Amino acid sequence: MPVPEQREPEITRKALTGWLRDRMPDARDLRVENLTTPGLTGFSSETVLFDLVWTDDDGEHREGLVLRGAPAGYEIFPEYDIEMQYRILETLGAHTDVPVPVTRGFEPDPALLGTPFYLMEQVHGRIPSDNPTYAMDGWVLEASPDERAAMWWSAVESMARLHRVDWRALQLDFVDRDEFGPPGLDQQLAYQRHYLEWASRGKPQPVCEAALEWIFEHRPADDEPLAFSWGDARLGNMIFEEGTGRCLAVLDWEMASIASPELDLGWFLGMHRHHTEGVGSPVPEGFPTREETIERYGELVGFMPRNVEFYEVFALYRFAVIMMRVAQMLMDYELMPDDADMETNNTATQLLAKVLGLPAPA
Repeated sequence: MPVPEQREPEITRKALTGWLRDRMPDARDLRVENLTTPGLTGFSSETVLFDLVWTDDDGEHREGLVLRGAPAGYEIFPEYDIEMQYRILETLGAHTDVPVPVTRGFEPDPALLGTPFYLMEQVHGRIPSDNPTYAMDGWVLEASPDERAAMWWSAVESMARLHRVDWRALQLDFVDRDEFGPPGLDQQLAYQRHYLEWASRGKPQPVCEAALEWIFEHRPADDEPLAFSWGDARLGNMIFEEGTGRCLAVLDWEMASIASPELDLGWFLGMHRHHTEGVGSPVPEGFPTREETIERYGELVGFMPRNVEFYEVFALYRFAVIMMRVAQMLMDYELMPDDADMETNNTATQLLAKVLGLPAPA
């Protein structure tokens, strides 16, 4: 299968212009400009950037917007709910101090652009790179150690703000996947077993299968608090203000759930470990230590995390399954040879095997 064609900018521009005119009847000379469709910047959804320009009685206005669309072709996850993500942004933006982009509308009908989508404001700042990781190249390495520390602590504060949200009062339980069991770890484990079965396509996955067995055997025995969980809490899903390191917005909610807040803390630490040790790069000066992060997070949420090691392993496992799907996509799109071993042997499985003392991927 060849690389899928990128969205045709002119067709997209005309369709968006008509859609926006219907929702802004008082706007004059409304037009969509500077539309770009970055390719392979993210694997789980589509992103389109553009400027909306219009005139009203107050003069001419220009606003940068982002379109996020559900995947129209290859899917990283077995299920994908773009409306859920829109509702999360609406709720958090209206009722909490969690920094999120302002939403500008949702379209459930795929007829217009081939997939449901929502619009949100562009937040101007800088996002740490995932590929290559921010520990290998890019603006994070060029920043001062003080800015890196500020960025890290602002990220931790933003995550803690999310975990202090009263998710019951805000009725955020619409993210719950009750088909996999009650909220919490039981649901997480059942979903991850389902995800591995779906993603593996019947092929042996030695490291992931052994890791999942370890996870079931070492699951925490104590009762855990439940929080609204971001699911993908990492530096690469945050926009930071240049110079100050302040987190301006948190992004990407497709993995949201009701779970232990340590699920996010473990992912945050696990992904940082992957992006440094996992790719053979030292931790840049200024980034706080794992122990300092756990202590500060505990101060912010009002309890001391007890199961961080478990959730770090769980994070590396979850990321390894995602990498499995990314590898399959690259092979399906003929960006990688069919006999490549990236499904079972990649930076995530290598680090996961190292952490658990498993045989290294062959």
